[in-house]
Amino acid sequence: MKVLWLTSVYPSEKHPSEGVFHETQVQELLKQGIEVTVICPNPVNPPVLRMLKASYRQKKDLPEQEKRNGVTVYRPHYTAIPGQLKWAQPSKRIAASVLGAMQRYQLSPDFIHAHFAMPSGGAAAVIQKEAHIPYLLTLHGSDVNVYPGYSKGAHAAFERAVKQAATVLTVSEELAKKTNDMTKVEAQCLPLGIPLQSFSKGKENQEDIRRQLGLPLHDKLIVFVGRLVKEKGLLELADAVSGMDGVKAVFVGKGPLAKELAERVGESILLPGQVPNESVKDYLMAADVFALPSYSEGMPTVVLEALALKVPVIATRVGGLPSLFSTYQHLLVEPRSTSQLKEAIHAYLYENRWNEQVKSDLHEIVQIEYSSANNTKRLIQQYEKVLTQSTSIV
Repeated sequence: MKVLWLTSVYPSEKHPSEGVFHETQVQELLKQGIEVTVICPNPVNPPVLRMLKASYRQKKDLPEQEKRNGVTVYRPHYTAIPGQLKWAQPSKRIAASVLGAMQRYQLSPDFIHAHFAMPSGGAAAVIQKEAHIPYLLTLHGSDVNVYPGYSKGAHAAFERAVKQAATVLTVSEELAKKTNDMTKVEAQCLPLGIPLQSFSKGKENQEDIRRQLGLPLHDKLIVFVGRLVKEKGLLELADAVSGMDGVKAVFVGKGPLAKELAERVGESILLPGQVPNESVKDYLMAADVFALPSYSEGMPTVVLEALALKVPVIATRVGGLPSLFSTYQHLLVEPRSTSQLKEAIHAYLYENRWNEQVKSDLHEIVQIEYSSANNTKRLIQQYEKVLTQSTSIV
């Protein structure tokens, strides 16, 4: 079975933290005997636009072909336009880039597994029509909750990607229901999961971990790990922690909000910057509380990782988080609410709101439902169905 994994983000030697959840599942597929090739098209703005603005001149300086952990990753260039997912869908341009790479490197997959309706799903729909290669589509969150609402063209692109797919999967039940409401297509929930063996709590002492990371030993630490953007609710989190005696927010990652947060660095904010993937576990274990106050999410793997380590989690009532928290949905806060964040932080730290029962129950949910190894076996069953369908059509 030969699978072409099509995504707009995948780890590289230069950017090892981008799209780690993709690599986790690809590695599980390899372990279970599936042959996987990855194509991650590389967007490049046209010369005339690169002259207008410095940010338009930025491009990922990555090789077109790279070998990572036994998987060949191709990154063919395609012409990109700023804001294209809002109004100028790049489906045909990406499809041409992918088809060109397939021809150059003599790739002949049995099917494509595309991730995110836009842009990869749209490109897969074009490839399916031109090359008669079926595709599965996994929806992750923003491609359902955000981008279809930007314009009629974006909504049409979303519907096209979903309706032409042989199978549609989502990372949460909420996304499956919303996809059905929007398109009348019956999507199935199949979370990516995490490698549970990598996120089991060892004998490490929290004080020793903090010392190794250069973090305060005696303050209460509210840790965030992810891209530093406004949509993650970081300004609200910074405001919530501000003025709380003996409490600091640790923002781990990089992104456009880093400069604004850096101006607030001082008594209550720490900015370690981007860290290697293997260090994420250390920062989670150094935390008194992990916080992800996003405006929207699918099923964030970093929350699963924190729960697997039995770290208390403050998160917003968005995406798949209500189903994950199950009977503990009342612990979730509303997005954009500084006051609720502040109240939750105080209750977690000083009122035992996140008690041993909560910790144990949510840890068990992750162990049962979000194992990357187990969920990959379920994914292979979906692959086999697509293969059977395509064979019967031929």
